[in-house]
Amino acid sequence: MQGACEPRTVPGAEKQRHAVVVARFNSDITHAMRDGALAELRRAGVPESSVEVFEVPGAFELGFTARVLALTGKYSAVTCLGCVIRGDTDHYDFVAGQAAELIGRAGFETGIPVIFGVLTTHTHKQAEERAFRDNKGGEAASCAMEMAAIVERAGRK
Repeated sequence: MQGACEPRTVPGAEKQRHAVVVARFNSDITHAMRDGALAELRRAGVPESSVEVFEVPGAFELGFTARVLALTGKYSAVTCLGCVIRGDTDHYDFVAGQAAELIGRAGFETGIPVIFGVLTTHTHKQAEERAFRDNKGGEAASCAMEMAAIVERAGRK
């Protein structure tokens, strides 16, 4: 099955500025996603100097940080990368749901594309497959570039 935002050429990507926000929790997964996102931005021609990476403690902090960064007006898009793995407690339900809501709200409230690149899986193995084999970080970065281009085309800087 293809991802929602598979890699593609995005006209004007080389002029975009991107923030990539990465949760440290489950860092083996999230750092692989970060690396995939950065590789996809490079592949599309976004200069390294136009990309800033920010690390936060966990997935719950992604939305708040994304909103703060989007409000600066410095970035064409903000990509949020995290990983929440279901465990034996209800913690998963609270963190995954709030992460999704706050990330979505950050984009909606600021008018800057804020991309939800948070894996929500049942097992660590599933997360590894999505981060390493499926390159979900790269897919999230591709979404960010595409959405930034749409905003630019609509006349909003």
